[in-house]
Order: sequence, then structure tokens, then C-alpha cells
Amino acid sequence: METIVFLGFNIYAWITIVTVLAMFSVMLFTKLRADLVFLGAIGVLYVTGVLDAKEAFSGFSGTSVITVGVLFVVVAGLTHTGVLQWIVKHLLGSPDSYSKAVTRLMLPVAALSSFLSNTTVVTLFVGIVKMWAKKLGVSPSKLLIPLSYASGMGGVCTLIGTPPNLIISGLYEEKTGEAMNILTTTIPGLFCLAVGVLSVIAMRRLLPDRKAPESAFESTGDYTVELRVPSDNPHIGQTLGEAGLFHVKGGSLIEMYHFDDVPKPVTEDEPIMGGDHLVYAGQIDELIDMAYSHKLVSSDHHIFSMSEVDNSSQLLTAYVNIGSPLIGTTIGSSSFEKDNNVIVAAVSRRSERINQPPRDVVLQAGDTLLLVCPKNFNVNTTSMGNALHFFDSDDVPNIGYGTLVSTAIMIAMVALSALGVMPLLQCAFLAAAAMLICRCCNVEQAMRAINWEILMVFAGSAVLGLAIQKTGIAEWLANCILEVCGTNPIVVMTAVCLVGTFITEFISNTAAGAMFFPIMYNAAEKLGYDPFPFLIALMISVSSSFATPIGSPTHMLVYGPGGYRFSDFMRIGLLMNLIILAANIFIVNIVYPLTPLP
Repeated sequence: METIVFLGFNIYAWITIVTVLAMFSVMLFTKLRADLVFLGAIGVLYVTGVLDAKEAFSGFSGTSVITVGVLFVVVAGLTHTGVLQWIVKHLLGSPDSYSKAVTRLMLPVAALSSFLSNTTVVTLFVGIVKMWAKKLGVSPSKLLIPLSYASGMGGVCTLIGTPPNLIISGLYEEKTGEAMNILTTTIPGLFCLAVGVLSVIAMRRLLPDRKAPESAFESTGDYTVELRVPSDNPHIGQTLGEAGLFHVKGGSLIEMYHFDDVPKPVTEDEPIMGGDHLVYAGQIDELIDMAYSHKLVSSDHHIFSMSEVDNSSQLLTAYVNIGSPLIGTTIGSSSFEKDNNVIVAAVSRRSERINQPPRDVVLQAGDTLLLVCPKNFNVNTTSMGNALHFFDSDDVPNIGYGTLVSTAIMIAMVALSALGVMPLLQCAFLAAAAMLICRCCNVEQAMRAINWEILMVFAGSAVLGLAIQKTGIAEWLANCILEVCGTNPIVVMTAVCLVGTFITEFISNTAAGAMFFPIMYNAAEKLGYDPFPFLIALMISVSSSFATPIGSPTHMLVYGPGGYRFSDFMRIGLLMNLIILAANIFIVNIVYPLTPLP
């Protein structure tokens, strides 16, 4: 089977190429979970004989994968003791200019993301930045893209700040037997961060000035809400005009549905019957007051009288994630409300009114939903985690003794690893154990904090890189790059990093790091240079995805809250990609000069 060669590749290489292309296509054009896609790719490579059993499942036992899993527990301790909240509260302040605001925002976010999950940091900051922007008189869209950029640029400053750093350093250790220091990328990362902050300030005119999506729930006529006439309503039999339901304070009636679900022309003389649906556009607080005063209820299949309404409810805002299973569907055609014990009261899209009943709106990524939820509502107990993202949570931990303890544990972990006292994995295990022993988090919180999907993608990425190297694809690509770019090491480094930056706009940066590691390593060796500085540049480049909202999970987190369009990221992101690439190549070659192999 191995003797069959076509265009320079044997059958195993072609199987790997087809698998990689199919995997990326599935992730780009379908809603399948990334961990399932990677698991399927591993299965294909194993079943077809590209990798043996040990190789196919080596990613799950790799030290970098285990390190990421253990670090989730450490982050849980920091989160549940309020470390992040304390930092946010004391660092943002009240800057008197946009330049100072961007600086006050990006620097602490980058510092936190150097040691913590950047998605955790951005999730915490999004709601606060929205309120902060309102206080400063700035559109949130001017600050949320810089927030996401800062988390990515901060992550490259340490080995534990972003998964590609861990996977590339892990692969390097397997190749050479030498472990990288946790602060290996700190100086290059800080330089690129400084360049990034200055670039955002200089290019602030390219940042969109979008209206905040939740403002649709604050201004008259910017949203729709559907109410229902219960069977015991005193206005049944009256007309809309007689009941005072045609002209209402703070809004207007735009549609009416009788029990047969056939839309009726809306006139003052239309009679009211039990079970009627009334669709209003207007200001949420005044319409809610009107609903209570006229004994109307939220439109839901299970509510037919005021006595059945739970008075201890709350209103929460959620955003439809990119890749959400709700995209392209309507709430009314699914069991979403029943399954999660919520009612969709209103929908807005880019701060504009949708002239349809909320339950009939075909949802898109970034849509804002206003949900009526029980007072004790906890999103972690529902199936909404992958579909929606909430920013209204009241689950803010108390600042106290645990805050100091968890901070000390984190500092000790970083110090022990940086000073070479013990390997990073051992430090992470000790820190995780200390978090549990000192009750910074409990076992349930620790287990819930572990993101198994990320771990699966991480392990799958390592296996993918192994297949690319084993089948000779990496060596072939390295030779192609050398033929095109010549033997100048700076040119070769720049070329690989440029392609890596482009690829990571569309696929997981972890996968990009694993895929480009053998290519960069082989290219450096063929040129006769130590691969170390080449790999440092690669770490930064595969985490520098600024031009598309799908380039990073943090971009997805700010996409809805910022009211962004897909093109908003490209306007500033393409330039940012090139600027950070230039800064990356410049600083890496100063800090880690190219060294010929002996």
C-alpha cells in the first residue's frame, strides 16, 4: 500500500490531506461540535492505518493536554474567590480620553489573559465594559474589539496563556528533550502587546460605532414583545379600543393573532377573545406595566391565566452565539422555552425592531433575546450553554480571605515554574490541589470548570500534527516554502508565520499551531538553524487572529454585545494582522537571535 505514490505522496499522506481538508470544511460550514470533528479525524487516521493505536491516542496522554486540564481547576479557584472581579473593580477607573480608556482596558485584560483562560477573562469583562462605555459616553463597539484583541495578545506572553503555546512547547520538548520556560514568550509578547495597543489607538476611526444591541430594550419602537389574553381576562368581549389596548403608552400594537393563529388586520374595533396574541413594539418597562394593569401574560404555550404566572420572575438578556444551534430556527417551532423553563419576551437585531412576534423570528448570530426567567435561574443547569451567552448573572463572589489565598497560590505556581524549581505540570497539579484544600473552589465547581471540548480539540490537534509530520507532508511543505522563499531564514520565518496567521482566522489556533509546528521545525532544520526562535514566532502568529469574528472564541463573545457585523473585524483586523506580524518577526530576532546548528 505504501508503494502507491501519486504526485509525490503515498496513500497515507493523501488520506491525511483529505482528512485535514474535510475536517476544516466541516468546522467552517456546519454546526458540528469541534471536539466531535477532531475525534472523527483521529478515528479515520487510526482505522486507515496512517497512525497506530499508540500514535492515534498519544494526544490524550500528552503533558500539554493534561496541563491545560489541571489549569482549568486553578482558574476555577481564582474565579470563585473573586480575584478577577477585584481586579476589574480597581483598575478601570474614569479615564478622560479614548486613548486612556483603551490603555486602561487592554493592559489589565492582557495581564490576566497571560495566566488565565482568555475566554474567562473576556466573559467577565464584557458586561462591565458595556456599563463602563455608557459611563464614558463611548459606544461599546469602540471598546469590545480592543477587549478581545487584548486577551489574545496577552495570552502569548506566557506558555500557559494560550493553548498553542502549550502545544508547540510540548511538541518541542518531545523533539528535543528540552522544556521551555513558562516566561519564554514574555518579552516578545509584551512588545507585540505594546504595538497592538498603540495601533488600536491610532486606528480607532476604523473601529465601528455601533449602537449597543441591548439599547433596543431601552428605546421606543426598537423591539417587539408578544403578550397573550388569558382565559379569565376581564376585557374579553370588548374591542381593542374599549379595553385601551390599541393606543398604549410607550408603544404601539403592530399585530394581533386570534386562537386560530390567523393574523388579523389591527383596528380599534377588533374584538378581544381569550387566547389572543397581541404583538407590541415599544419600551419594555412601560409595556410590562401595561401588561400587568390589563392582566395580560407573556405569550407561552403553558400560561392561560394570571393565577398561573410566577411573580418571582426576572428579565435576562442573552446573545445568540456564532455557531449556535438556534441559528436559522424559530423559538416557536422548538421546545426551547419548555426545555429551559424560560419565555422569549422580545428580540432585537443590531438595535433595530423586528416586526414579527418574537417566537416567529428566524434567529441569526448576534441577535439579542430578552428572556423571562425564574428568580433562581442558573444557566449552568440548562442546555443553553452552546446556544446563548448571558451577561446578566448575579453570581458575583464575595471578596475576602479566599481572594488572597487563591492569588498567592497562582503566584507561587508561576514563580516555581519560572525559576525552574519544578516542571509546569507538577506546579499546576500542586496549585489545583491547593485550591481545593484551601476551599477556593469545591470539587463540583472544579469539575464544571474543566472544558472537555477544548481538551478534546487540544489532544486532536497534537495527533493531527503528528500525522502531518509522519506522512512527510510537513517536509514537503517545508521544501516548497524554501523553493519559493529561498534560503533567507527571516523570509522563511515570515512566510510561515503569515500563512499561519491567515489559517488561524478560520480554524482553531490550537489546530493551526499543531499543523504548522512540523512545517516550521523542518524548514528551520533544512536551513541549518536552531528551530527555537522560529517556533517562538510561530506561537505569536497563530494566536494573532484579528480579521474575522470566527478567528477566536473571544471574538465570538463580543460579536453579539457589540452589535458588530462580520466586516467590522476585517476593517481593522487585516491591518492588525500585518502590524503584529511585523512586530513579531522584529522582536523575536532581537530577543532570540538565529543560531546555526552545530
